[in-house]
Amino acid sequence: MTMQFKTTSRLMAGAALALALSASAVSADTIRFWTTEEQPERLVKQQEMAAQFEAATGTAVEVIPVSESDLGTRTTAAFAAGDLPDVIYHTLQYALPWAEAGILDTDAATDVIEELGAGTFAPGALAMAAVDGGTAAVPVDGWTQMIVYRKDLFDAAGLEAPTSYANVQTALEALHNPPEVYGFVAATKVDENFMSQVLEHVFLANGVSPVGPDGFVPLDEAKTTEVLEFYKALADASPPGELFWQQSRELYFAGRAAMIIWSPFILDELAGLRDSAPPTITDDPTSSELASKTGVVTTFSGPSNPDGAAWGDIRYFGITSDADTDAAMEFVKFSMDDGYTQTLSIAPEGKFPVRRGTADAPAKFSEAWAKLPVGVDRKAPLGDLYAQEMIDEIVGGLDVAQRWGVSEGQLSLASKMINGQAINRIVRQFIDGEVDAAGAVAAMNDELGSIE
Repeated sequence: MTMQFKTTSRLMAGAALALALSASAVSADTIRFWTTEEQPERLVKQQEMAAQFEAATGTAVEVIPVSESDLGTRTTAAFAAGDLPDVIYHTLQYALPWAEAGILDTDAATDVIEELGAGTFAPGALAMAAVDGGTAAVPVDGWTQMIVYRKDLFDAAGLEAPTSYANVQTALEALHNPPEVYGFVAATKVDENFMSQVLEHVFLANGVSPVGPDGFVPLDEAKTTEVLEFYKALADASPPGELFWQQSRELYFAGRAAMIIWSPFILDELAGLRDSAPPTITDDPTSSELASKTGVVTTFSGPSNPDGAAWGDIRYFGITSDADTDAAMEFVKFSMDDGYTQTLSIAPEGKFPVRRGTADAPAKFSEAWAKLPVGVDRKAPLGDLYAQEMIDEIVGGLDVAQRWGVSEGQLSLASKMINGQAINRIVRQFIDGEVDAAGAVAAMNDELGSIE
């Protein structure tokens, strides 16, 4: 992949991480910041940060909300017109394509990361946006998909945490007791993106991917058969029917599921902080009892991939090729250092810190994040609701977070494969006994290989 780099003058000292930012380090009177965090309460927090940055540097920041669904087309149009904003908060899917197109100033992003200290960032977040000579954009926050499980039931049965296919299957045998308690609630509704997301996580766990550096790579039959048989075991320990996120959350909240796969956005609901999705395991919908009985696993492994994998979603600050570079760099550094706790506070339950701390205080930001209040109808810090080992597991997943096609430069192709839902459909056919493992692998390879 050929990356287009823009060389810019670097007038700042290498020690530009001092807590007080100097106005002389910034040349622009105003920079523009596009953000997809467009909810009113989140915009207020970003505008407060912009005001703090202006007070410290003399540079104003115009915070401009952009719908995530419109971000790609608006950015492409602005690039063609030579009118990009200075900084864009964007999803993983744009990092490498925008770098290749020349939309992002990868030198500037790399300099910011080096000045903040590359070793203070989660390796997985940096690896996902790696380009020749550096990083396409600055990782800001992210989250990892989780196996959410009843730690109290596991402990009572003497079970190991569900960190591997084998441990999960052992737990299914011990805890599946329908209709009182189902061992799992697998995603089986073919036309739901939830099933696509869960399956990618399960495939990654066993080291299986349909893409390589040059595009489609046929799925390995032996490894994929392990994935299929494991997922069928999950489905066999689930209730009948078309299952997706709603049933998995409802059954777990009712105390009728030993394990589910979910995003961290379940964490505040699990603790009784959101009236629209209350735990029903007790008579008190505001109780944090279920949270206290819950454990999570972010990285789990299959038999062919002992190191395992975490499915991660990372967001980035992209410094654009039209930016006032020095001012944009200072704003990103402020947002990732002095203002980083505030950056995370925009939505702590879905913004895990990709920067744990500083060289002098390695856990500074992860500790501050655990104290940030989460919830909707009631508020409480995650650190008050969950044990420190669980907090560490939640944040630690970002160290090894992966997605199909990222490291190979084929995220766009992989996304088409996932979004086409052929994998969902064929896995469901295998679960239902309509096709054997060899036939399922052949069918997936046939359909995925035709996608361009």
